[in-house]
Amino acid sequence: MSLINERQDFSDIADTFLLHGSMQSPAFLDGRLCASLALHDLSAEGWLEIVCQNLGVEQPRDEPSAERLLGWRRQTVEALSASEMNYEPLLPDDLFSLAERAEGLKDWTLGFLEVIEDAGDAPRKQWSEPLREAVDDLKGLTNIETDLDDDPENENDLFALTEHARMAAMMLYTEQHPGQPQVEKVDDPESYTKH
Repeated sequence: MSLINERQDFSDIADTFLLHGSMQSPAFLDGRLCASLALHDLSAEGWLEIVCQNLGVEQPRDEPSAERLLGWRRQTVEALSASEMNYEPLLPDDLFSLAERAEGLKDWTLGFLEVIEDAGDAPRKQWSEPLREAVDDLKGLTNIETDLDDDPENENDLFALTEHARMAAMMLYTEQHPGQPQVEKVDDPESYTKH
């Protein structure tokens, strides 16, 4: 089975980065990917070019690596456009320390905001007030304390901050892609009954 259709997680992408000689966190590029899909409908070719540039290579080293990187883009597009609104930033999971997870969220936010800033003020003028506020609030995440002890209070705080980033990302995508996802659509219960 092709890796392009498999679910990619943070460790999968980090391992692919290591294969290319890069120790950088995928979180920064995931933030860039999310904002680029929302603002520019970033193509698969454009995405591979960005990743390779960041990894300092001309192209993915092999077909499985290319499939994994393209699968990362595919699953992000699908999650952002799904009616379930189940997009999740690609961040270190519970196997990582709280400090590493906080650093991942900070990196993701830096990547996301970089694309927004590069786009200039034109797209921002079309945004709703809640979206502008959500994006402005993200700027505070670029200064979060990442040297956190693993305790429940810090865990809850990090969860809330991650949820804010996730919601801001989905708001940006849905405002830039009206009708996608169709969250207002209500299924007709009569269509399920057999006559």
